[in-house]
Amino acid sequence: MQRFLKTRFIAVFILILAGGAGFWWWHARGHSELSFRTAAVKRGDVIATISASGTIEPEEVVDVGAQVAGQIKSFGTDINGKTIDYGSVIADGAVLAKIDESVYAADLSVAKAGELSATANLEQMNAKLAQADAEWKREQDLFNNKLVSQVDYDTAKANYEVAKANVSVANSAIAEAQAALEKARRNLDFCIIKSPVKGVIIDRRVNIGQTVVSSFNAPSLFLIARDLTKMQIWVAVNEADVGRIVPGAPVTFTCDAFPGRQFEGTVGKVRLNATMTQNVVMYTVEVNTENPDKLLLPYLTANVHFLTRKETDALLVPNSALRWSPSSPSQIALDVRSQNLIDPSASDSKSSKQSKASKESRGTIWLKDGEFVRPLEVKTGTSDGANTAVAADNLQEGQEVVTGEASSSFQATTKNPFIPQIIRR
Repeated sequence: MQRFLKTRFIAVFILILAGGAGFWWWHARGHSELSFRTAAVKRGDVIATISASGTIEPEEVVDVGAQVAGQIKSFGTDINGKTIDYGSVIADGAVLAKIDESVYAADLSVAKAGELSATANLEQMNAKLAQADAEWKREQDLFNNKLVSQVDYDTAKANYEVAKANVSVANSAIAEAQAALEKARRNLDFCIIKSPVKGVIIDRRVNIGQTVVSSFNAPSLFLIARDLTKMQIWVAVNEADVGRIVPGAPVTFTCDAFPGRQFEGTVGKVRLNATMTQNVVMYTVEVNTENPDKLLLPYLTANVHFLTRKETDALLVPNSALRWSPSSPSQIALDVRSQNLIDPSASDSKSSKQSKASKESRGTIWLKDGEFVRPLEVKTGTSDGANTAVAADNLQEGQEVVTGEASSSFQATTKNPFIPQIIRR
């Protein structure tokens, strides 16, 4: 009887050990069980872009100023006969504004009087020259007949030379008076400010009655855009990206003023006068765009995307698939693991492949194979920041690539079955 009880006790003990080991294995497996996050390989187009912001500017702007000082007396009219203001369309040579001309009209009268005075003085000097010339000739005849002294002869000669010099001075005075007269006329003409081009006024910086002062720099009165159907975007581009931007490259951009609408343009040129902004060197890139309906307004902010590279009908995988690698060797397919164990040169081969990959832009993705994963080396191409174009002999559209890991739905926390559970509604 005792032997029977002893045998029974041993059997129960072994059964408890086996059950505990099984529970531990099942519990540990529940803790370690992971599921893979995957994505399907898809086919499509991918575009690599450089994003930046800029300001829309008219392609050609003329700054019209005043060359004389004075008070703005009146404004001109546009092609519709309306008083010039913001947005007025004007013709070439149209009167933009008039400055009070009273001072300059008086200066013109003074200049005219000065010219008349210089002309009269010239006539007087010519008369004196004729008198001196006659006296000089008479003294020569008398001196030859020895009827006058040497002193009288020299005096007559000197008077003639002085009279001739006075005529030259009078001629110079006339030229000076004529120049002053021309200047006075021009200043009077400058009181009427005319447009040098045909275009649209985008800025009027003076009002009637305002006094403009012209000194070394002509004050700016009007800003005229020659053609608003052709615009430019001045984009500030980081020095790290400017090397990939070439003239003629396509550009797309959007404006907050027109949500949901995309515009197109092309790179014009890269300006060489870089600026420093928060210790970053920035270059200004000119983007040319057409504006036939004049929808784009000057000085709008544009969100610009430079198209640097494009691939069509390529196999695409998420960028996370190229960054992920197994966290445990047990996740890798058995045949791949055994091959790595058998081949002692696997590490050397891997390092050499990595060195080649760095030159050829290659990477590794992991394909889902049942409960395991297996690697596939691919050649990487264009990336748009979310997806990357890849190419490999064994890669096909629709295959699942691993992008990450997620814990299984099993909760590892042990719960006491005797504790009442709170039902949440």
